[in-house]
Amino acid sequence: MEREQRRAPLSRKAPTLARIDTVHAHEAAPEPLSAFSIVASQRGPTGSAGSAIGPDVAVCPDCQAELFDPSNRRWRHAFITCTHCGPRYTVTRALPYDRPQTSLAPFALCPACAREYRSPLDRRFHAETTCCPVCGPTLSLRDMQGTAIAGDAIGATLGLLRAGAIVAIKGLGGFHLACDARQAEAVARLRLRKDREEKPFAVMAANAASLAPYVRVDAAERLLLEGRERPVVLLRRQPAAEDALPGVAPGLLSLGAMLPTTPIHLLLFHEHAARPAGTDWLSEPQDLLLVMTSANPGGEPIVRDGAEAMSRLAGIADALLDHDREVVARCDDSVLRSLAGQTQFVRRSRGYAPAAIRLPNAGPVVLAFGAQQKSSVCLTRGDEAFLSPHIGDLDNAATCAFQDETVLRMADLLEVRPAIVAHDLHPDYFSTQAALAFAAQHGLPTVAVQHHHAHIAATCAEHGHRGEVLGLALDGTGLGSDGAAWGGELLRVHGALCARLGQLRALPLPGGDRAAREPWRMAAAVLHETGRGADIAARFEESGSDIVATMLVRRLNCPHSSSTGRVFDAAAGLLGLCSHMKYEAQAAMLVEQAACRFIETHGWPKPLPGGWIIDPQGQLNLLPLLAALDRATQVDQAAARFHATLVAALGDWVLRAADRHSLSTVVWGGGCFLNALLSLGLRQNLEQHGLTVLAPRQLSPGDAGVALGQAWVAIQSKEL
Repeated sequence: MEREQRRAPLSRKAPTLARIDTVHAHEAAPEPLSAFSIVASQRGPTGSAGSAIGPDVAVCPDCQAELFDPSNRRWRHAFITCTHCGPRYTVTRALPYDRPQTSLAPFALCPACAREYRSPLDRRFHAETTCCPVCGPTLSLRDMQGTAIAGDAIGATLGLLRAGAIVAIKGLGGFHLACDARQAEAVARLRLRKDREEKPFAVMAANAASLAPYVRVDAAERLLLEGRERPVVLLRRQPAAEDALPGVAPGLLSLGAMLPTTPIHLLLFHEHAARPAGTDWLSEPQDLLLVMTSANPGGEPIVRDGAEAMSRLAGIADALLDHDREVVARCDDSVLRSLAGQTQFVRRSRGYAPAAIRLPNAGPVVLAFGAQQKSSVCLTRGDEAFLSPHIGDLDNAATCAFQDETVLRMADLLEVRPAIVAHDLHPDYFSTQAALAFAAQHGLPTVAVQHHHAHIAATCAEHGHRGEVLGLALDGTGLGSDGAAWGGELLRVHGALCARLGQLRALPLPGGDRAAREPWRMAAAVLHETGRGADIAARFEESGSDIVATMLVRRLNCPHSSSTGRVFDAAAGLLGLCSHMKYEAQAAMLVEQAACRFIETHGWPKPLPGGWIIDPQGQLNLLPLLAALDRATQVDQAAARFHATLVAALGDWVLRAADRHSLSTVVWGGGCFLNALLSLGLRQNLEQHGLTVLAPRQLSPGDAGVALGQAWVAIQSKEL
């Protein structure tokens, strides 16, 4: 109580970007001092010595006021910033965070900026990225042949966007590809050039009011949109949005939206509004809406500089809005949503990473290499864990190189040397191979952590929970300790110890990994498993459906998996919602939104009687539920019943295990918990029966959080 009493007033008086995790106090005798001085900080008792770099944040209100004041010397200055806002992680080469260590080093402060920088009473006191039109970076607009486009860069860029062009715009952590979201031809051209057939785009608006014609925004979502982190927020679309924004998020009920994150973005909207003086226009609806998506060929890291953009974006962008402030570190946008008033991360990156996550206790320095998909790396220091910004899927050489780059950068920034290297159990993951190579190079011990154990450990770590828990891991796939593909697991977890208590009944995957991309194959597997394999060829109008039927009978190239993700795929295939996925998790998303359409009108249906079976060995069999979906005439209703039955089945499964093993805390993780119906429904079910539920809050439930779990297991393994 005393600690909280001390912490509360400090939090109220803390600088804008400060975060107070703990307060430690000790008695000290007063010293007779005659002058003010700043003395060096001393190591605290937590073991987390040293500084850290903060995440990038959006333009603060004070800077916005100056930006749009024609009498201010920073009027329409594209790089305006102060101690309360602007880039941090993406411009810093090394610590301490001083101007010579940033990409602003080549820009010597003019006398006016230097006076502000040296004045303790100025909000730009030691603002390392501060500058003005006299001494700061400059904008340039070029075509894809490198020829400068005449005129004001912001005005000319807006003209190109209005004319239907695709412009690569340099932000904080790299380039975005932008076009007018209301021009169907421009959006279609961007899809074609980027080879992004159906995956949704995010949009950027001047303010929340400008989003009203397209999405619903409640109070919690508005706070996320307008927060200093400025993430992409997933919002429910208005009924008319499909026609108003053709091709932006085809067939989906949600739309990712964000507000301007940099002065450059603000200036584009200001230009469109005819350059009004003051900031009143920022609260008024503006009709400009831009697609704003990461500038990269499919699956590769975000483009960082102009030279790279000229080569990698050739044939995609029509022009580059560039500047001469170097992006030191790539950093993609964060993606979040509000779930029953709680924030849920889909991707934790710009604005949030690499801010520290406090651990329950200090331990050795661990470097964890994470998973293969949605990769991030984690480095611990004392009782802090630093999770890197989003890296991506390690399926190509460029992203693998980006991971190597991120590992070195994190170690340099935090000024630590790893003592232990943690990695996934799968030997073929690039992340595993990179971890083993790093450990061998530096003579370090390694700890292999089973994928689903890491999911549960990550949630335990962020909640500071050290006790024994019942873990529920639901995702697409991960190598199990028995060498099989897991993905629907009940685990007993206590620190570095993990035991499997149960699993979903495994389904065959006809064609192996191909089945994860073609849901009709999973539907065919269900028919086979329920004794209807003879119907496969006639049921699915797919080339090779007869071959798939034969494969299932002969068990050729049909590895089995307990994956929950494949259960959702099977449901999508059986309901006719998706036969071939154009992007990851498309099938599961379509099943969820079909269920949402029904539930919003009619409420939750009752679970299917007899829709699941739990055997004495703890196996959960969902085949009765899946079999009932085939040839359903009311697809939305069937999708809703699928969710209701799945929630009931999982609840029954967890409750039985909790009672059998005398466990009262349930911890979950895995990408399937991005399904809002599943997460909310299951939480309500379990809490009604007296169980405590811990879910990811500071990180995504998907594979991006696996690195934190690996690190936490490695730390605790040293206590055994």
